[in-house]
Amino acid sequence: MRIYAERSLLLVIDIQQALTPAIHQISEVVNHTRWLIQIARELDIPVRATEQYPQGLGATVTPVASLLQTQEIWQKEHFSALYEQQIEDGLAQLGRQQIILVGTETHVCVLQTALSLLEKGYQVFLVEEALGSRRQTDKQAAMTRLRQAGAVIVTREMVAFEWLHKSRTEIFRKISKNYIR
Repeated sequence: MRIYAERSLLLVIDIQQALTPAIHQISEVVNHTRWLIQIARELDIPVRATEQYPQGLGATVTPVASLLQTQEIWQKEHFSALYEQQIEDGLAQLGRQQIILVGTETHVCVLQTALSLLEKGYQVFLVEEALGSRRQTDKQAAMTRLRQAGAVIVTREMVAFEWLHKSRTEIFRKISKNYIR
């Protein structure tokens, strides 16, 4: 299953202030997430983010939030983002069937959101290096379970190059020069 820019949406799950200190290799998760958001912006791919109970867990961390508009951040109380009607409706209105998932925690909110997306008929792609949990064993168990459920595990460069589709274009040269090293 190939990723297409015109069918994609990047969904950032719960990279929040109170969660991040406990997440294994959080700086990598944040950096890879920022990289994908920036490329999505260059290609006019919609980006949305969720915040799990921000009153208790804080807002999205500044390095990620600085790349988002206020209306692109959806608040939620359920672990699965799709259990929130406004998020399910918001995704439907955007009309994108391929959801690229990044964020935390892989074995809780990412897992439950991905399973809900799969149940609703979306194609789900999980960016391995842009996902985090407190323990690596939890992350790996979630990745195995999600692969078995039909999600596709990808890397950030897989996503970027499939979004770009071909070289010898101005946008490829720009993204290659600024983001692909």
